[in-house]
Amino acid sequence: MNKLKPVLAVYLVSATFMANAENTDILTGDVRLSCEAILCLSSGDRPSECAPSIKRYFSIKEEKMKDTIRKRKDFLSICPSSKEKGMPELVNAIANGAGRCDAKELNRVMRRTKVVRKCEKTGLWHNETTCTDITINYIEPKKPKYCTAYEQQGLTYQVDQVKYVGQPDQGGRWVNIK
Repeated sequence: MNKLKPVLAVYLVSATFMANAENTDILTGDVRLSCEAILCLSSGDRPSECAPSIKRYFSIKEEKMKDTIRKRKDFLSICPSSKEKGMPELVNAIANGAGRCDAKELNRVMRRTKVVRKCEKTGLWHNETTCTDITINYIEPKKPKYCTAYEQQGLTYQVDQVKYVGQPDQGGRWVNIK
């Protein structure tokens, strides 16, 4: 059944897309790009035909990430099939996760700093100790919730496949897998 999921997802999206396309003849402009972006961002495989819609989607940028996400979601919602059953959830997962869950971005946003106090015995006669604070940079090994929602959304398939390698305190990081 798991192997059929992506096929069914693409079929559902494209069938809805085609049904709506028949009602309005041929989709053009942002409406077309929005529908194509939903299809392309629902799969880890992005053929060259996806380039215009992906470029348009990722060109939507605002100063604050929450505003970028909102505007990208608005763009995807232009597609007539975005209102069909299961599609609002897919649009939301794409808007929140697409482009934010690859290794490069996770290594950037999951960077953390902690301060550890290290104490050493320094006195010979009186059990004196000297303590220093050491700052440790590491990358958090747990994915953000928006990545999990994007990856596990029922209509997405093999999107932004990454895994954490190593240990956080020993240079662990996210890497892309394919």
